[in-house]
Amino acid sequence: MERTEGRVGALLEMIKFSHTVFALPFALTGMVLAAGGLPGFATVLWILVAMVGARTAAMAWNRIADAAIDGRNPRTADRHLPAGTVRPVEAWALTVGGVALLLVAAGALNPLCLKLAPLALGVLFLYPYTKRFTSWCHYLLGLALAAAPLGAWVAVTGQWSWRIVPLGLAVLVWVAGFDIFYALQDLAFDRAEGLHSVPQRLGVGGSLRLAARLHMLLMALLVVQIPLFGLGWFYALGVLAVAVLLLYEHALVTPYDLSRLDAAFFTMNGVISVVVFAATLVDVWL
Repeated sequence: MERTEGRVGALLEMIKFSHTVFALPFALTGMVLAAGGLPGFATVLWILVAMVGARTAAMAWNRIADAAIDGRNPRTADRHLPAGTVRPVEAWALTVGGVALLLVAAGALNPLCLKLAPLALGVLFLYPYTKRFTSWCHYLLGLALAAAPLGAWVAVTGQWSWRIVPLGLAVLVWVAGFDIFYALQDLAFDRAEGLHSVPQRLGVGGSLRLAARLHMLLMALLVVQIPLFGLGWFYALGVLAVAVLLLYEHALVTPYDLSRLDAAFFTMNGVISVVVFAATLVDVWL
C-alpha cells in the first residue's frame, strides 16, 4: 500500500496537481458569470472533471516534451522524468488519461464544448515547444489558461459570447506576467541553450517592467467586468485586494534580489485567483 501511495504521490507531484489553484478559480469565475450564480450540480461537476483532465494532460505532456531540457538544467534536473522516479510510460498514461477525461467531460456538457476541446488541447500541446523558437511562449501559456473561463462560459451557456473575452484576456496577461517572473530563474540556462524567453531577450530589468505593465493591464480588464456584468461593491473590493497583492508580489522581486521569487510566483498568484473567484461569487449572490 505504501508503495502504491508513493507512486501516486510522485505522479501528482510531477504534474504539480496542487497548482490547479491557478486556473480553476478563474474557470469557476467564468461559470458563475455565465450562470448568474451557481449552475446545476452536474454542470459544476463536469467543469471540474474537464479542468482536472486538461490540467493533467497539459502538465504530463509538458514534462514529456521537456524531459531532455530539464535533465540539462541544474534547477530542474531532479524532476521526476529526468531523475527516473517516474517512468515515461506513466507520464504518457497520464497524458492520454487526461485527454480522455477532458473529452468525456466536454461531451457531457454540450456539443459546442466537445467541438472546441481539440482546439484547447492543441494550444496545450503546442506550448512546451514554443520556447524553442519564440519569446512569445509566455503568452501562449496565458492563452492555454485563458481557456478556463472561456470554456466554463461555453459549458454553462452552450454558446459563445464576446462578453467573456475580457476575463479571458485578464487571465492571459496575468499568467504571461507571472510566467515572465518564473522564467527569470532560468535566464543563464536559456541563454546557454539558445532557448527563447522574455528574460533571455530583455534581461532582468526589462522583464520586470514588462511584467508590471501586463499586470496593470490585468487590473484594467478586471475593472471592465464591473459594468459588463453589473457587479457591485464586493467585487470592487476584491479587485482592490488583487491590486494590493500584485504590488506586494512585484515588491518581492527586484533586479538585484530574486531570492523571494518562489513566494511571489506560487503564494501570491494562488491567492489572487481565489480572491477574484470569491469576490465574484459573493457579489453575484448578493
